[in-house]
Formats: sequence, C-alpha cells, structure tokens
Amino acid sequence: MAQLYFRYGAMNASKSIQLLTVAHNYEQSGKKVLVFTPAIDDRYGVGKVASRVGISREAISIGDDTDIYAVVSAEEPYPDCVLVDEGQFLHAEHVQQLVQIVDELDIPVIVYGLLKNFKNELFPGSAGLLSEADKIEEIKTVCVYCNKKATHILKYKNGKPVYTGETIEIGGNDTYSSVCRRHYYHPPVE
Repeated sequence: MAQLYFRYGAMNASKSIQLLTVAHNYEQSGKKVLVFTPAIDDRYGVGKVASRVGISREAISIGDDTDIYAVVSAEEPYPDCVLVDEGQFLHAEHVQQLVQIVDELDIPVIVYGLLKNFKNELFPGSAGLLSEADKIEEIKTVCVYCNKKATHILKYKNGKPVYTGETIEIGGNDTYSSVCRRHYYHPPVE
C-alpha cells in the first residue's frame, strides 16, 4: 500500500541529497522515478534539484497551474515512486494531487522540504503536507552557533537578523542560517 511521506528539516539538513540518493537507489534497481521541484526555486536553474554538496539532476518543474496528478498518470508505465523537493512551496491543490497519486494510482510519494519560514510560521505547503501525510519524518541538523538541534531559520539582511519582510526570498547560506530556538530569539552579536 503506497503512502505519502513528508520529510522535513531546517536548511542544510541534507534533504535534497537524500532525495537524490533515493532516486538513485530506485533507478539502480531498474525502477522508474519521477522527480519534481517547484519552479519558484531557481537557485540552480528551473527544474533542477541540487544539493549543496554539488550533486544535481533534472526534475519536472511545478508551476502554479501544474497538475502533478495529470503528469504522473500520463506516464506509461507508471513510475514506481514520485519524489518532490522543496515541498514547502507547494500549493494546497498540489498537495491534494499528491494524495490522489498515492490513493488512486498506488504510487508512493516522498516530499522533502522546510517546515517553517524565517518568521517562525508554517509554510502553506508544509501545513498541507502535515495534514495529509501518512508518515512525517524529521531530518535533523545542528544550530550554526551551538550543538543543539536546529529548529528555526534565521534570515539576514546586511549581516543583521531580520524577522519581517517578504516571506519567500530564495537564497542560500548568505541569506539564511539554521539555528536552535535560543539563537533564533537571541542570535550572537557579530
């Protein structure tokens, strides 16, 4: 019986490399996978899943009007697994399409993404995935300032922490850091 998995973690928790590893393992076994990523994440190019360790692969780009279910159900034969990177950027209808893939096509779907934004609020895509996922798994990483588990994302502008502004601003380590709760509210002065 297929299931919908949501694997979340803070930035630099190895989510994308884990997705790429799962895809590789399926394909090494002669199985077919479809990999998706939201078009909004264009850091490495639209339609590309890339890890900070330098490994990447092409993926199917998800736009606002993409029907993921239609894309998957049109495949002959159906894929053995569907993988989605940056799940926090999904819309509610995309999450429902993933549910359809699991329930109607009996294909496992594994989604990787962030849980919360830098304002310490759930991303809408993540909230939908938390509501619908059969299995929810945390991928852990540590705070950049101490050895506690990173649970928050701290955003920087001109080297200073910010807690307001545009919710979605695609960026990397120069813009965001994964931190524990204490360092989110009380970041070290630099």
